[in-house]
Amino acid sequence: MRLGELIPAPYRWLAKAALLAVLAGGSAAIAWQMQDWRFGKALAEQAQLHADTLNQLAHASAVQQQADQSKRLALEQRLATSEQTHYRALNDVQRDQGRLRDRLATADLRLSVLLSASTGAGNGSVSATAAPGGVVHGPTRAELDPAHAQRIIGVTDDGDRGLIALAACQAYAKEVSTPK
Repeated sequence: MRLGELIPAPYRWLAKAALLAVLAGGSAAIAWQMQDWRFGKALAEQAQLHADTLNQLAHASAVQQQADQSKRLALEQRLATSEQTHYRALNDVQRDQGRLRDRLATADLRLSVLLSASTGAGNGSVSATAAPGGVVHGPTRAELDPAHAQRIIGVTDDGDRGLIALAACQAYAKEVSTPK
């Protein structure tokens, strides 16, 4: 006798169904395991791609930051050079103005102005002929009072400083606004 004949028919169907369930469950578990491996592999590849992308972005950002820093440093150096040039020019003008003031104060130098040729005699004009001890011939000139000459030099000194400061500001604005 065979084993199938010993078991009644309804139980045979139940045994076959149980066997099929066990086989189906086992294959489902295997299928789930294989799918888990495939998804795990896909997730690992995706994670690696993500990490690579982040590394590339970080590298690009570092390169850009270095380039920006180099540009900023170059701009600072150009501005420092420009500032030194303008500072030197300002010092030169101040030194020259100081010498001029000193020469005016010691009467080593006198400022004079040309008088209009249309000014007639008798209305306060100075004669065109040289004084007996003088050697200057030419247009009529009037000598300025040393105090007035000092004030005029002060005004021109302020003007020179203003022009130098303006040139420095313009150079700065041009340097900062020009992309390099």
